[in-house]
Amino acid sequence: MNWDFIAQYLPLYEKAAWLTVRLGIAGILLSILIGLACAVIQYFKVPVLRQLCTAYIELSRNTPLLIQLFFIYYGLPKLGIQTNATACGISGLAFLGGSYMAESFRSGIEAVEQIQSESAYSLGMSRLQVMRYVVLPQAISISVPAFVANIIFLLKETSVFSAISLMDLMFTAKDLIGLYYKTTESLFLLVAFYLLILLPVSVLGSLLERRLRHAGFGA
Repeated sequence: MNWDFIAQYLPLYEKAAWLTVRLGIAGILLSILIGLACAVIQYFKVPVLRQLCTAYIELSRNTPLLIQLFFIYYGLPKLGIQTNATACGISGLAFLGGSYMAESFRSGIEAVEQIQSESAYSLGMSRLQVMRYVVLPQAISISVPAFVANIIFLLKETSVFSAISLMDLMFTAKDLIGLYYKTTESLFLLVAFYLLILLPVSVLGSLLERRLRHAGFGA
């Protein structure tokens, strides 16, 4: 293990890690909004939109992120829609993550007993009020384990961003291996930085899950 090489290129990995985190956070936030919207549409069984959401979920979950990125990065410009690598990475991650988040939210919503919604309707609440104050708080707490698993999955999926020339962690590792043939050192730094990114998410997710269960949600 060449520690001088590791010390020399550690700043380069730090820069790549921040890019990975920024793109990951942006894509995850968008995927949460997409997933929540799809889950609500499916819950209310909105005509046409429900079928579109189902088709989107099946398409997104059954195609690799790499193919989706290639379509956005290389295919959309052929249709006159210009994009860049950063926007492509974020939109690709949001497109993939939205379907997984939608299924997580849907399973949480369906786990809430129907009698609670019926009781809220009997008190004069509207459909949106029932969703906001009765269904969603419980559904989100129930969905926390799947929600955290999706976040970790999406952060790991950022490793394919190197295919569209984004200088993320994987791109940096592959570049250094190709230039200096320092495979062990490059992969050591790659694994170390992914652990630094993903372990806190896993630990915080476990703590949040236990806290919500102790509070009486998601039991």
